[in-house]
Amino acid sequence: MASGHLALILHAHLPFVRHPEHESFLEEDWLFEAISETYIPLLVMMQGLVRDGIPFKLTMSITPTLCAMLRDPLLQERYVRHVDLLIELSNRELDRNRKHEQLRPLAEFYLEHFRESRRLFVDVWRCDLLAQFRALREQDALEIIASAATHGLLPIIQQQSREAARAQVLIGRDVYRENFDTDPNGFWLPECAYTPGLETFLQEANVRWTILDAHGVMFGEPRPRRAIYAPYFTPAGPAVFARDRESSCQVWSAQEGYPGNPVYRDFYRDIGFDLPLEQIDLVARGVRKFVGIKYHRITGRTGEKEFYDREAAEKTADEHAAHYLEQRRRQINELRARDFEPIIVVPFDAELFGHWWFEGPRFLDSFIRKAHEQQDLQLTTPSDYLAAHPTQQTIQPATSTWGEKGHLDVWIDRSNSWIYPPLHLAARKMSEVARAHKSDTTPLAERMLKQLARELLLAQASDWAFLMKTGTAREYAEKRTIDHLTRFDRLDRQFASGNVDENFLRDCEWRDNLFPDVNWRYYI
Repeated sequence: MASGHLALILHAHLPFVRHPEHESFLEEDWLFEAISETYIPLLVMMQGLVRDGIPFKLTMSITPTLCAMLRDPLLQERYVRHVDLLIELSNRELDRNRKHEQLRPLAEFYLEHFRESRRLFVDVWRCDLLAQFRALREQDALEIIASAATHGLLPIIQQQSREAARAQVLIGRDVYRENFDTDPNGFWLPECAYTPGLETFLQEANVRWTILDAHGVMFGEPRPRRAIYAPYFTPAGPAVFARDRESSCQVWSAQEGYPGNPVYRDFYRDIGFDLPLEQIDLVARGVRKFVGIKYHRITGRTGEKEFYDREAAEKTADEHAAHYLEQRRRQINELRARDFEPIIVVPFDAELFGHWWFEGPRFLDSFIRKAHEQQDLQLTTPSDYLAAHPTQQTIQPATSTWGEKGHLDVWIDRSNSWIYPPLHLAARKMSEVARAHKSDTTPLAERMLKQLARELLLAQASDWAFLMKTGTAREYAEKRTIDHLTRFDRLDRQFASGNVDENFLRDCEWRDNLFPDVNWRYYI
């Protein structure tokens, strides 16, 4: 029997960005980049392991907003158009660099990379990435878990409206059912943000476990007997697992971890900023932006950037995988003396692998293959661990997040705190209008209540406050928050007055078309 367990958890999330009112939209690139650089490479990696007979266990959340975008025909079509333009740009780059000894092979690589992405997405997978993830779940290699409807920060939402926090959880559960034809065992709390009371919503959703940052468990009452290396049941029932920061930081940190190694591809050095605008305008359309073609390695903090060497980077990824495995085995061996089978839980943003750290999928693949050869460390999922270890201590976890300083500083800041009074007012209004119309069965009332719920849910996404705080796409984040709240208020006033503008309602439904069966009655 294995003496220790390791659960790798990938959190795949993007905010709902879909703009049918525009021919193209800059922020839709977030999805397209993630498809080419993270979701397709991860699927190829996992399918390769299955094909080679390498048993493995991974856990992955795919948030409801990401599911909605991956299923959306308009965004699927726009992704194909996006990758077609990158193929054409890569052909031009190959022609431009045909006499350059170092850049020509890199240009050939990017051309093949985009061609293969298109082939898999269109010809092999028929534009349905969710079906590929479902197949891996059915093969018992990948556990897929649920998350809140629009990645709302549940402790903040619950403070002003328990109904709104409950709706985020139950709607997230419903979307999971629609996409994966079963109930989820696990649930990703957005930003790992927890406060006492949230477990009651998870219990109502029939969720068995979730993940907290380490201090959420370590400051629990009573004191956890097995530190962060075992799950704990909450008073309402669902278990909590704790993130092992040491194991996480070694991978994700650009300063302390592997991705900052000078041999790896430099994310920020992109031809979208290096070349004259007219040479990339096929893709950029007059705007400086990342296009995904990067010719340089990290190199170092000073001096001229050197060209990327793919062979050297892949070799380094293999070496880092071996080092990471040895570190985890050493950690497990130190924990063995505590006379129980420990579990190390290591969650990451999925987009780290491939998008931010280009060699990340190679690292994961190498790590899993090497771990398969060992006997004293077993890859598992939290569900499997709980099934094998059903008796655990009960504690009341502490309020916590995995954000900076461990609490809500990132999302409650001078740059973004202005959003919360109108958000809380809208949440209270949603419950009031839901209660007032709970017996109204007219088709128009059903449409209005569903769209009110969608606008509120989208305004509550934690992404907008995060982008305001970091300064990344601040104007877009502010506009999205204001637009959803404005549409909510306009719909609410029309509904209250009995003078509904159906053209406006129809436009809202067309623009924000996610969650077609959203259950507004959760707000009662």
